[in-house]
Amino acid sequence: MTAVDSRPATGVAAADVGARARRGVRQTVGAYVALTKPRIIELLLVTTVPTMFLAEGGVPALGLVLATLVGGTLAAGSANTLNCYFDRDIDMVMHRTERRPLATGVVRPVEALLFGLVLGVLSVAWLTLTVNLLSAGLALAAILFYVCVYTMALKRRTPQNIVWGGAAGCMPVLIGWSAVTGSLSWAPAVLFAIIFFWTPPHYWPLSLRFKDDYAAAGVPMLPVVADVVVVARRIVAYSWVMVAVSLLLWPVAPTSASYPVAAVVLGAAFLVEAHRLLGRARVGDTVVALRPMRLFHWSISYLTLLFVAIALDPLLPF
Repeated sequence: MTAVDSRPATGVAAADVGARARRGVRQTVGAYVALTKPRIIELLLVTTVPTMFLAEGGVPALGLVLATLVGGTLAAGSANTLNCYFDRDIDMVMHRTERRPLATGVVRPVEALLFGLVLGVLSVAWLTLTVNLLSAGLALAAILFYVCVYTMALKRRTPQNIVWGGAAGCMPVLIGWSAVTGSLSWAPAVLFAIIFFWTPPHYWPLSLRFKDDYAAAGVPMLPVVADVVVVARRIVAYSWVMVAVSLLLWPVAPTSASYPVAAVVLGAAFLVEAHRLLGRARVGDTVVALRPMRLFHWSISYLTLLFVAIALDPLLPF
């Protein structure tokens, strides 16, 4: 026999409407969260906390760490949301980004714009009230630089876009250091430089993987306008500078002898992968032959492990 729903028809209809409403709320919340690009925020926070450990020379106050992370998350979410707003036409063309909320129409442009602006205001206000004015000012500078300089001025005009635009991603170390000390010094400047020189060899392999997407969208990423061997050589060059700069933290911070050991080992592994990419580029120029995502994924591991070493260094007894 066929089972019969004993609920009244109106009850069934009401339950269906409620279920659809709940799905709609989850979809909407998920879309707004997606605008903030949570995976990018995670990487930014990975550099913030170890910087605070180094600045403190030990374990910083938990309340200060949490307040800084909340403010940094709001600031990064603001910048990423506004980036999605201004790049919505590109996102609709590129396969990598065609499912973003503005590209699919789940969120309207005006809603994304307001959301991004509100997050920005909240981040600056929060950091001002709970951390300090310098950290708040640096967060505002990071938002403005990412949106106005990288997204609006550089991205569609020059293959150097990610080189100079990547400076926005370096700001969390300045924010984390200033949150603890209320000032800046050479140590956070070196940390800034590490991430600055890390960004091109991190992002150009991804650009190699999605070169056709960027070409279709008219974005002059370096792999779109240059031969793969040229791109690979620049990746190697920036990688060597990054490793050299990472060693400057030892005398500047100063750190114990364990940090330069970690920096050398991790840097050597990075350089091996960069040179392997160059070797593959000389043989073939297809994505399958290049395997650029190997270096892309390793670059994330490299930065994470390097900053873990930075966080642990003040805690070591030697």
